[in-house]
Amino acid sequence: MSVLIVGLSHKSAPVAMLERAAVSGDPLSKLLRDIFEAEPVTGTFVVSTCNRVEVYAEVNKFHAGLSAISDLLARHSGIPLPELTQHLYVRYEDRAVQHLLTVAAGLDSMVVGESQILGQVRQAIAQAREQGTLGRALDGLGTLALHTAKRAHAETGIDRAGANLVSVGVGLAAVRLKSGSGADAPDPVRPLAGLNVLVVGAGSMSALAVATADRFGAARIAVTNRTAEPAGRLAASVSGSTAGFGDLPAALADADLVISCTGAAGLVITAEMTAQALRLRADGAGGQAGTRLLVLLDLALPHDVDRAAGELPAVSVLGLDSLEEAGTAVAAVRAEDVAAVRAIVAEELAARVSARHAARVSPTVIALRAKAAEVVEAELDRLAGKLGPLDERAEAEISVAMQRVAHKLLHAPTVRVKELAGSPSGDSYEAALRVLFDLDQDAIDFVTTADADLTPGGSA
Repeated sequence: MSVLIVGLSHKSAPVAMLERAAVSGDPLSKLLRDIFEAEPVTGTFVVSTCNRVEVYAEVNKFHAGLSAISDLLARHSGIPLPELTQHLYVRYEDRAVQHLLTVAAGLDSMVVGESQILGQVRQAIAQAREQGTLGRALDGLGTLALHTAKRAHAETGIDRAGANLVSVGVGLAAVRLKSGSGADAPDPVRPLAGLNVLVVGAGSMSALAVATADRFGAARIAVTNRTAEPAGRLAASVSGSTAGFGDLPAALADADLVISCTGAAGLVITAEMTAQALRLRADGAGGQAGTRLLVLLDLALPHDVDRAAGELPAVSVLGLDSLEEAGTAVAAVRAEDVAAVRAIVAEELAARVSARHAARVSPTVIALRAKAAEVVEAELDRLAGKLGPLDERAEAEISVAMQRVAHKLLHAPTVRVKELAGSPSGDSYEAALRVLFDLDQDAIDFVTTADADLTPGGSA
């Protein structure tokens, strides 16, 4: 089986295209099942975030797998295949593995080094495992990707460069709010000091938004959600309050910054709602609308906030497309940390490639050691027949000595052939081993078949 990635990200497609392609909830489960049931596919998981939609698959045929996955992405997103294809990228075999490790480590994110993608990859793998679509090879690769990402965050300073998307968005909103009020630049430590924040939604992104707003010194934090209970738990985590989801205009009117990150399929904050919030503000100010700015930070995909709201007076809408330039600026710092993470990715990839090549020649090595064991056994039988019965201790010492000689003679060539298996002429070294030791090809094939039978799903 081979690993294939078909996807699109903020690097290959505009936000509007990503918005149309993004899947979550039941649609994501349906996409997983449909891909898994495609004839060339034996395993799959899907990473769908605000920055990317990527299908990871084990396939037995490259072209058939690529065609099936592309067709299904087009069908589920409603994007015509010719239009979608312009923005798709494809990774195969070792390049696919390298891409997964790079993504999990945060090097391919809009904000390089952000750590949220690690949890998103973990969640994607867990969902596929739960639905029975993962496959053995992808399960192993997922484990490798998570291990690599953890190393990256533990062994380098990538977190210093990796301000997450929420932090970048909130920081940009703080600048917008301060400039809108004519004040100086925001405090770099507490940029939301004196400001009221409303978080719409109660999922993992909302939890990150609440924590970020609290860390950035917001004066008040309120949370609203269609289901009140998770909103209450999230608000309580920062001693905040809840707001009624059924009366969003009133909640908007009380806020300086609104961070919306729900999984809703349609708009959550409309232009009319925002206009109503502005009227409520004016009523509260004795009919004077004033110049108090309202910033709507939309981190959802598909987007939560009606872009027309940004055309209203004293309203600014920041979406994912607004964050790309800011994210690039953040990523530009700490180049040495990025280089260190790339080195870790390269190291983990090289180790995997080496292990895979070593596994390929293992049947030949096993057959060689089996033949050596047969020769030792035959010589022990011949010696016993020639010398007659030996006492138990002498027989054991002779047996151990002969086995040690055989092991020492075979150690160097077997270790070396595994090391050379990944070289350009690796196959020739394995062939030389077979010829030099006159190994039975049937015995090698038997070992290979037995290994495949004992390992469900075959080899990656």
